[in-house]
Amino acid sequence: MTKARQSGRVTLLLLLIAAFALLSLVSGASYLEAVLPGGLPFGNALVAIGLCAAAGSAVMLSARSTALRLLSIASLSGAAIWLPISIALAGNLQLNFSGEKGVAWLVLSLAVVAAVLGTLVWAVVARLLAKYRRRGAA
Repeated sequence: MTKARQSGRVTLLLLLIAAFALLSLVSGASYLEAVLPGGLPFGNALVAIGLCAAAGSAVMLSARSTALRLLSIASLSGAAIWLPISIALAGNLQLNFSGEKGVAWLVLSLAVVAAVLGTLVWAVVARLLAKYRRRGAA
């Protein structure tokens, strides 16, 4: 299997994981309330996994040594630290907030989601434009 084909499969797998996480959250699936060993709700873990998968897809789709790749890596880093910071802000694994910490968490969460979705959309568009240009040049 070629490196490009393997990379494409990894990217597709990451996108499928992100889509599963999103669809699970939007549908309000009952398994989101399951508690993992240690007490973390499965839904909280799935959000973190979904964010990391979407951000990882952006990294995989972006060309090396570009601003997009750098921003994609930054959004992946933000997605990776979202859950630990959320738990630290909440002081509990269920992410129950009160007062100003809840506002800080909401701002953090919106920033991470915006960065992840922004870089993913940018990476998809850049990849499609690159394919279009290659076909036009051929």
